[in-house]
Amino acid sequence: MLEDSEDRVETGKVQPEPENRQQMEPSGQRKGVMHSWLRDLVISVAVSAFIIIFLYQPVRVEGTSMLPMLEDQDRLFINKIAYRLGEIQRGDVVVFLYPHDHEKSYIKRVIALPGDTLRIDHGQVIVNGKRISESYVPRRFVDDRSQPEMTVPGNEYFVMGDHRSISSDSRDFGPVDRNLIYGKAAFVYWPMDQAGVVR
Repeated sequence: MLEDSEDRVETGKVQPEPENRQQMEPSGQRKGVMHSWLRDLVISVAVSAFIIIFLYQPVRVEGTSMLPMLEDQDRLFINKIAYRLGEIQRGDVVVFLYPHDHEKSYIKRVIALPGDTLRIDHGQVIVNGKRISESYVPRRFVDDRSQPEMTVPGNEYFVMGDHRSISSDSRDFGPVDRNLIYGKAAFVYWPMDQAGVVR
């Protein structure tokens, strides 16, 4: 027995319902459902905005310079926080602002890091005196271009497309400043049959 409780309910007695109770409940329930739905929508939008602004951003590939890994019109997520927490590595596929027009973004693979020496001998890339293994470049995509030896300046990265014979990259516009690189290609989500991690 709970004598101090304000909301006592005694068994055996039934209090009559107010006449308008049945009319009020559906309206109240609807308001509750709408409030809950609106709250969930606002939270979802806020979380999505946070992810897009700070963590991952969807982008669309335009062009074929990253074939066969990325095709024209592929959709992928780029990781925007990866290089705030860690370092850019050789082999990473990065998204950056085109050095000569910051309204455009390019996607290429990092070939050489700041301080590396690099030369290209008839399509063969040599970094720090060693020919690098490039399994991501099919033989039919290799071109015959050469480039004299250079040292990549501090805070800059030498990038190239995987489809070497058609790619406009650091061989044309030079190494890319670290401040222009704003994301790491992470995951292709469209088309669905090509979905997967970018390597």
